Amino acid sequence: MRRALIVGIDDYGSQSLKGCSNDAEEIKRLLSYHGDNNINFQTVIRTGTVYKDELIELIKQCFVRDEDVALFYFSGHGYIDEQGGYLVTSDFEIDDFGVSLQEVMDIANNSKCKNKIIILDSCHSGFMGRDNDISPDATIITNGVTILTACIEQETALERGGHGVFTSLLIEALSGRAADILGHISLGSIYAYIDKALGPWDQRPVFKTNVSNFISLRNVNPPIDLVTLRKICTYFPDESYKYPLDPSYEPTNSEEYEHKLVKPYADIENTQIFNDLQKFEGLGLVRPLNEEHMYYAAMNGDVCVLTSMGKRYWKLAKESKI
Repeated sequence: MRRALIVGIDDYGSQSLKGCSNDAEEIKRLLSYHGDNNINFQTVIRTGTVYKDELIELIKQCFVRDEDVALFYFSGHGYIDEQGGYLVTSDFEIDDFGVSLQEVMDIANNSKCKNKIIILDSCHSGFMGRDNDISPDATIITNGVTILTACIEQETALERGGHGVFTSLLIEALSGRAADILGHISLGSIYAYIDKALGPWDQRPVFKTNVSNFISLRNVNPPIDLVTLRKICTYFPDESYKYPLDPSYEPTNSEEYEHKLVKPYADIENTQIFNDLQKFEGLGLVRPLNEEHMYYAAMNGDVCVLTSMGKRYWKLAKESKI
């Protein structure tokens, strides 16, 4: 079972926000179903006005069971002071801003869920997981916990175009931009996508984890079908094989096209193989050895070889793991 609590708070009186409910609704839509419309997370969502006592109880309920995955997403104001960090709730006061990040951390750390995930799009959210009792730089998270936040603890999380900047990228990542070749989207690939997209001068996302392997948060249609991908072992009998190309692999090397032809002319069987090899190249699995493009590798009689990633998927296919 996979459970997700999704919270977006806009209502803060004179300090209200505009995009947090939008953030929450879109994250709920994406997490509820995989790309093929199969059910993914069982979701509970709260938006607009959310009070402290309600939020604490919802977080406890999210992590209370022995689930495969429990995920908590929050979009709203964040605050830090000398006492710690907070998820600000609609009933905040000067001496009580909302739910303590340490309390959220304790709930997740003590949960029996196999995978506990916390995603925060709020100012100063990078404070999550810090343990001041040991050291200002110490992070205490138990096995199975992963934290992804919009910014480091000294930064604010920005809104733009009706969504938080961080969540806009999270939405893109969950929509498929962070998917691997099999269509799996993990928190590691999401962080890598957001980190690269933001750049060094924007708010910096924070990623903290204590897991032995990443689970897929959502699956989408893979960029290549498995039948084609498994052919990688047919074309490359071993990891170091150099697949020989010649002009017969290039489909435009045919009398149907007005340009200089080179023998041997395009062969249907070879052009079909070349089409697969070019797909592999586009996914970073194959590269021409001495040419910049596969076209020139074929026309000039070069070879193509597996990349490091290609060797990984070659091994998975060889061992019937994909």
